[in-house]
Amino acid sequence: MAKKPLTQIQLDFDTPPPVTVTNAISVEPAETPHAPTEEPLVGVRRVKLKENLATKPGKRGRRSLKDIASRVDLVQVPDDEELFKKQYYSIGEVAAMFREKQSLIRYWETEFDILQPRKNRKGDRYFRPIDVKNLVLIYDLLRRRKFTIDGARDYLKKNKKAEDRFSLIQSLQKIRSFLVELRSNL
Repeated sequence: MAKKPLTQIQLDFDTPPPVTVTNAISVEPAETPHAPTEEPLVGVRRVKLKENLATKPGKRGRRSLKDIASRVDLVQVPDDEELFKKQYYSIGEVAAMFREKQSLIRYWETEFDILQPRKNRKGDRYFRPIDVKNLVLIYDLLRRRKFTIDGARDYLKKNKKAEDRFSLIQSLQKIRSFLVELRSNL
């Protein structure tokens, strides 16, 4: 049995990585030796490490707490007048409002009894505006106030007026932001 010759790998850190690439390693045959005084090596490959220069987060895995905290204020749920114009919202629309994945919304549906979206024969979920308002409350408990899922579930069961308090707090925050903006314009 003939043995295969060993292949040497040489890492090239001197050249800057290309700008528009993803995390990957490419293997290219070496045409010139690394140093000008060396003789060309047969079977040597130069490996270029490519880096993702954009700070784009990965699509898989758990987000960091810092990333979650920075995204809390980016929720784009419309005002009540606009929200109640439509009778149902698809799960894709709801996930886009909260900037979360659809799987997380489905998981919250299984964990919290106050979320009861309608389902058609195919199994697609359609959220009523009341469900979206409840999702805002759940999102606030879990993301901004850092409750655990069990803690948020217990809080909602024990405090039946939590939804009223939350809507009152939201309206006061809107008034405050309006007044701060008005003061800054003076």
